[in-house]
Amino acid sequence: MKTDKPTILVVDDNSINIDLLLDILKGDYRFGVAKNGAKAFEYLEKNKPDLILLDVMMPEMDGFEVCKILKSDQRFNDIEIIFITALSDSKYIAQGFDMGAVDYITKPFKAAEVKARVSTHMSIKKMKESLNKQNVILEEQVKDKTAQLQEMFNATVCGMALMAETRDPYTAGHQHRVSQFACDIAIQMGLPDDQVESIRISGLLHDIGKIRIPVSLLNRPGKLLKAEWELIKMHPLVGYKILKNIPFPWPIADIVYQHHERIDGSGYPRGLTGKDILLEAKIMAVADVIEAISAHRPYRPALPIESALNEIKNQKGSLFDKAVVDSFLSGADILSKEYPPTPTPINDDDLIEEERNNPEKYSAIYPLRNSSVKN
Repeated sequence: MKTDKPTILVVDDNSINIDLLLDILKGDYRFGVAKNGAKAFEYLEKNKPDLILLDVMMPEMDGFEVCKILKSDQRFNDIEIIFITALSDSKYIAQGFDMGAVDYITKPFKAAEVKARVSTHMSIKKMKESLNKQNVILEEQVKDKTAQLQEMFNATVCGMALMAETRDPYTAGHQHRVSQFACDIAIQMGLPDDQVESIRISGLLHDIGKIRIPVSLLNRPGKLLKAEWELIKMHPLVGYKILKNIPFPWPIADIVYQHHERIDGSGYPRGLTGKDILLEAKIMAVADVIEAISAHRPYRPALPIESALNEIKNQKGSLFDKAVVDSFLSGADILSKEYPPTPTPINDDDLIEEERNNPEKYSAIYPLRNSSVKN
């Protein structure tokens, strides 16, 4: 029949002492008995008691040595040990505590003292176990709540991205694809998970500033007027203003602000140069161009991924960061599988020629040639 009674291991080379302790504590506990250290270890290989009453003065291996071995073994170091001894010198008591014992019971035994000390430490053990269980429950609750908050956070970010994208059906999904491209580059560069996450969020929100741009400008197939182009160039600043007061754990607003900056200073809105541009923004710039080239736009069909690879390769070190481009190119096979080229590749010479002739139009929405526009 199963019992919930705690188990005590009594380790003493004197049978009389063992009988006394068992007689004092009977009724409330179960017992294991060992007459020396070796027998104690044999018992512990098969059983785990709640408490050990350990004699100090034993032949071959004294109680201090047994305690030292138990406390150095992860299987047994959480078992509480009370020394039982006739030694009353304070130096022996101190030595026992240093070894990891929780208490002392002196011989000859006093029944009330033995019961009180054992009962006290059994109660403490129960409280510890209860606290540990409560901590496990709390940790699980925190983990669940954190997961819920993370889910809400992701849903909010995706909702913000969708809010901007629904205004322009031609670029629906653009921010999600840029985010994935950028994360792939960051992973290829060996960036830590936390930084990759900051790039993921930035990618999802990098064009949120376009919410202030008239839809007619975003998907117009014709040439943009200079004033219209200047308006579109404001979208990184608008995005920065929308995001700057949100307490992200990463510089999301700054990454969004800088995603159209270029290494040679020809980007916008501030014309920053290489050293002043965040690495995350440099990655975003490459990802943005890759997605823009390989996706359909109102002024041209999607171009093959090879066109995107050639473009960033040609502009490496001038418009785009060399390390970022090299990392992307080294993982291009993987990325081309995720974003396959158009099934029937088109001849894009005429389109590229038109883009060269109309840089103000195409550098705004499709950031391929904006190096030719000095801002």
